[in-house]
Amino acid sequence: MWLHDRYLFRELLTPLAYCLGGFLPLWVSFFFFTKLGEMREAKMNGLDSLEYCLANLPEFFILLMPWLLLLAMLYALTNHARYNEITALRAAGVSLWRLCRPYTIVGLVATLAYFLLNEVVVPNCQQWAVQILNRHVRQVQDPRIQTRFAKLGFTNLREERTWFMIEYNTATATMVKPDVRWTLPDGSKRELSAESAVYTNDMWVFSNVSQFVWHNNGPVPLLHTNELAMPEFKETPKQFQLEAKYSDANSLLASRSADIPLSDLWPYLRQNAGHKDLSRLLTKFHVRIAAPWTCLIVVLMAIPFGAQPGRRNLFFGVAGSIFICFVFFVLQQVTQAFGMSGYMPGWLAAWLPNFIFAGVGIFLTWRVR
Repeated sequence: MWLHDRYLFRELLTPLAYCLGGFLPLWVSFFFFTKLGEMREAKMNGLDSLEYCLANLPEFFILLMPWLLLLAMLYALTNHARYNEITALRAAGVSLWRLCRPYTIVGLVATLAYFLLNEVVVPNCQQWAVQILNRHVRQVQDPRIQTRFAKLGFTNLREERTWFMIEYNTATATMVKPDVRWTLPDGSKRELSAESAVYTNDMWVFSNVSQFVWHNNGPVPLLHTNELAMPEFKETPKQFQLEAKYSDANSLLASRSADIPLSDLWPYLRQNAGHKDLSRLLTKFHVRIAAPWTCLIVVLMAIPFGAQPGRRNLFFGVAGSIFICFVFFVLQQVTQAFGMSGYMPGWLAAWLPNFIFAGVGIFLTWRVR
């Protein structure tokens, strides 16, 4: 790594650390101010409160990472430009694109960190926060710790099989009064009704079972037995758990992106390929993939505004780039609304702002003299 690369890295990471150190106390104060009533109801002590704050900290990084990177980039670049350091480097034969390589690397690293935080760290920390919140006073109605779901339905579109049960327990993978209807390859329809079912040895085992075959005149009894194993039923407890967790589509679609990791959202999409809100779910899926790239986009947008040569007011570059990035975030919300409403393909709604503003940032950087 060249000497000027190390210098640019250091001059960027220093304001980035200052920005983080400045926003962190503000967030901690705001967190305790807004969560004080909730922590009091949960009967948390001092250590529990600090642990609860720590469990919510990664989500704070997710929300502010692009903005912190933007402010640090603008400060570092504008400061270099004011003292003609960028002009000196370019006069020495270093192109603007080569000069910006450290910033691009930081943007890519921030993108990867954003993705890992959003997909791995934040979901685990959310579970940790729920455990802390229910450590002394269990919130029975809290859906995040609920294991028993009443009146659950599930449809396997690929195998044309529909399940309905009075109750499903995700902790024990057991059903109460399940009713299963499916269509055989010859077109005949079957129905299975039982008192209970449990998943064991990689198959569903039903107790006190009655099975029917459907004709034009209605169901005709086929068999009745105390216990029946159905290895041909390929549905797994994981599928029922996802259906139980996200059975309320409105709740799923209204929740924040950090609430639904791709490891849950992708299997749910596959098993609900014919969902009436498929376009909205696909938008949700692509938004989670496109969101981390916001870190690289703000880098591309900051470079042309911060690297303008000459002595000028620091406020000019900062205000201009922040305004452009504000427009970027507004456009994100607008295109996502179009995608969720079905007026735009989900992938386009998620990626269009990234494509537009990445192109604008590259074009403006190319025009910098």
